Amino acid sequence: MHRLKGFAMAALAAGVLTASASAQDVVVATAGPMTGGDATFGEQMKRGAVMAVKDINDAGGLLGKKLKLEIGDDQCEPKQALPVANSFVQKKVVFVAGHYCSGVSIPASAVYVENNILQITPASTNPRLTDEAKKKGWTTVLRTCGRDDIQGVVAGNFLASKYKGKKVAILHDKSAYGQGIADETKLNYNKAGGKEALYDSFQKGDKDFTALISKMKSMTVDVVYVGSYHTEVGLMVKQAREQGFKAQFISEDALVTDEFWKISGPAGEGLLMTFAPDPIAEPAAKAVVDKFTKEGYKPEGYTLYTYAAFQVYAEAVKKAGTFDPKKVAAQIHGKTFNTVLGKLIYDNKGDVSNSNYVWYVWGKDGKYKQM
Repeated sequence: MHRLKGFAMAALAAGVLTASASAQDVVVATAGPMTGGDATFGEQMKRGAVMAVKDINDAGGLLGKKLKLEIGDDQCEPKQALPVANSFVQKKVVFVAGHYCSGVSIPASAVYVENNILQITPASTNPRLTDEAKKKGWTTVLRTCGRDDIQGVVAGNFLASKYKGKKVAILHDKSAYGQGIADETKLNYNKAGGKEALYDSFQKGDKDFTALISKMKSMTVDVVYVGSYHTEVGLMVKQAREQGFKAQFISEDALVTDEFWKISGPAGEGLLMTFAPDPIAEPAAKAVVDKFTKEGYKPEGYTLYTYAAFQVYAEAVKKAGTFDPKKVAAQIHGKTFNTVLGKLIYDNKGDVSNSNYVWYVWGKDGKYKQM
């Protein structure tokens, strides 16, 4: 009887030890469109997160603990923001490198703040994310990417100076990101003295742009600025050329993927877009880029931005000496971090104050390069 009791106690103790061992893991996450039309960007984020977590764990983890990575698929759909965010709450996630689409990051941020989860988005550029967080006194919402009001200045001024006297159309897909960047571009284009011939919209997910293209063709539009994602812009450019509409197309950082060319084909040649200086060329990224290259993967777009989010998080955790999100965030605001993106200088709102944008052009070889 006593032997059975002793066996039971030993088994219970073993169970406790097992639970304790698993409890040593710190649960972190990344979330983005792992499926759907924008899945190429979800893949970028997943790759960046997996590599970062592995590198952190291989270096001994954080504060004596290993990181365990969870992946969330929001399909770039605002309606998926709460389900994904709440799933992370259930899994006791303490840090999220996400999301990709601003329309998902903004509603998800409320869940993260309410449940004391630190959020650093690698890709959501809509100013509302951190502006609204600041107004509400939230300190745990940050990014490693730039903002649309910076990107919009670059695009708007370029339109005004390069295409003075030309008929310019500004379009967007009604999403938080697409409309946000189009409106910022329009604002700065107007400030610089430009006046668009057409300001119009379509629906994210649309596949037929015949009517919109016919409208612009009949207006003899010379330049088309599109605030949207790579799938929609790729289809629009392809259909425009098929209809004999030869206007110059200009877009933004949601096209930094080879998937754009797979959709547009040769019609994409000459398209201009804004993005930060190519992080792949950053000297500080060489070792990590080499690792990805050995795996047969090109860390384009937001791969390294996601990796950098984990670098910022890891360094801040070490400085704070705790995983408490608010204390970790306090070690990010107003501080400078050395990352694969180079130096990231944070302001007191959670934005990178030294972010900037440059121009890229798609060549006939199906690759984009900095101008």
